Amino acid sequence: MLVGIVGKPSTGKSTFFKATTLAEVEIANYPFTTIKPNRGAGHAKVKCVDKEFNVQCNPRVGYCLNHNRFVPVELLDVAGLVEGAHQGAGLGNQFLDDLNQADVLIHVIDVAGSTNAKGESVDPGNYNPSNDVRFLEKELDMWYLRILKKGWEKFARQTVQEQAQIDKALTKQLSGLGVTEEMANEMRKKLNLNEKPTEWDDATLLRLATEFRKRTKPMIIACNKIDVPGAAENFARLENEFPDRMLVACSAESELALREAAKHGLIEYIPGESDFKIINEPKLNERQKKALEFIRENVLRKFGSTGVQEVLDRAVFGLLGYVAIFPGGVGKLQDKDGRYLPDCYLLKRNSTALDFAFRLHTDIGKGFIKAIDVKTKKAVGKEHILNHRDVIEIVTSK
Repeated sequence: MLVGIVGKPSTGKSTFFKATTLAEVEIANYPFTTIKPNRGAGHAKVKCVDKEFNVQCNPRVGYCLNHNRFVPVELLDVAGLVEGAHQGAGLGNQFLDDLNQADVLIHVIDVAGSTNAKGESVDPGNYNPSNDVRFLEKELDMWYLRILKKGWEKFARQTVQEQAQIDKALTKQLSGLGVTEEMANEMRKKLNLNEKPTEWDDATLLRLATEFRKRTKPMIIACNKIDVPGAAENFARLENEFPDRMLVACSAESELALREAAKHGLIEYIPGESDFKIINEPKLNERQKKALEFIRENVLRKFGSTGVQEVLDRAVFGLLGYVAIFPGGVGKLQDKDGRYLPDCYLLKRNSTALDFAFRLHTDIGKGFIKAIDVKTKKAVGKEHILNHRDVIEIVTSK
């Protein structure tokens, strides 16, 4: 799974990326600070199952805080996109192509309206953030259209002349974007397209490109800088204007400050929670104390969290529909090194017990006999659909 972080310059994309990964990246308030994409590991948050078994888990990867399991997911922060990116503006084609493998997108916008269309700083409220929602979707649609139309006339003629299966041909044309034959067939039926691609006009191709983009690059909008005066009012307007979009109010700067303070042992903080606890007050200077109190009063108490963890969780578990599955055994939750519930895997929605077995290891999948739901102690077959937070034991022939 790859989560892409996108948006125009200076909206706080790199701050969002650093807040979720604590990776060292350059952060500055001017366009094109990021040129090469940054990669790092963020963490999706899952209520750990360890408490249900009255144990404390010991993750092999990721970590657990107060029975909250944080499972690694790969993040990609690409350079800021500007209007005309699909035509190469601001190295836009290069930056868009960096997103080819992304499964889901987080669009970071400046909801305070303090960054204009070019990514330049303006006074809060001087720019309408709804423009950014439309602009990015348009750029992504035009990017898909560019790929779809590459060699289109030849492609369309061959498809008709050879009576090739259109869905298979479309899949080949858009193979780098994760389009499948099933998806192509579904989209053609949805748009009621005829069997002759040579008759599809530019408007039809754009509609098709848009549908493929929505399906293969689902998107959540992180409405950043929510703590800036006027931002909350803008956020409310966006919710009314775009009722079909997934919008989350957030403050990446606040999240970064809290995670850094926790990293240095100054506070106890669980990402996604509505408060923190100061545990080393003597080491905090007055400026730091005021900053933490500002975050508590103006972000956490007003919005319930900084929103950053919620954005990532909703992208993984909401838009993509992944489920978290824990390997375990009935009566034995420890591995050979004595670690309780050391692993947690993220699997696609509707994954089966057999899918999970193969995810663990090819030999385990090939030797599959049955699975056991450790919570209920009931045996299940290979076609059994797994549920979020299941603990599963695989019984094999070896």
